[in-house]
Amino acid sequence: MENVTVVDFNVPTKSEVSPTNQEIFDKLNGALGFVPNLYATIAYSDHGLKRYLDYQNAKTSLSNKEKEAVNLVVSQVNGCIYCQSAHLVLGRMNGFDDNQLLDIRKGQNENPKLNALVKLAADITQNRGNASNSNIEDFFSQGYTKENLVDLILQISDKTAMNYLHNLTKVPVDFPVAESI
Repeated sequence: MENVTVVDFNVPTKSEVSPTNQEIFDKLNGALGFVPNLYATIAYSDHGLKRYLDYQNAKTSLSNKEKEAVNLVVSQVNGCIYCQSAHLVLGRMNGFDDNQLLDIRKGQNENPKLNALVKLAADITQNRGNASNSNIEDFFSQGYTKENLVDLILQISDKTAMNYLHNLTKVPVDFPVAESI
């Protein structure tokens, strides 16, 4: 299947979005120093950006480091260069080195527990919600719980939505661009 962007998506500026989204842009600018292009693109929806950020920032049983590992491997599987690029930066901020980040993109990690998480996340993503029994068993044998499994599914859904948004809109990547592997 050929990848075609049917609609040309420019990144909306603050003046082009709803007053609610303008306030969120101000908060993002204050926290990050800029509004990431993909977040700005969500602001085409008057309610989408707030809804997405609330979902993204909801409490979870996964650590920030685990979330970043999931975000990166899911983005790799889904072929989203924007999210790969963003989560390489965020992965470094959460304590991963470049070799560990490369391994995660390849669906593995040297730490057995994190390896089980990364492998299961990749498997679920590749197989649209299904996974091999061995990856599920390994996940649980590493000490993860049913709560962790539910939170993993929610994390995958969060990242998949952003992957799909970028894969369709192709808005410019405003992070150092991830190298192909």
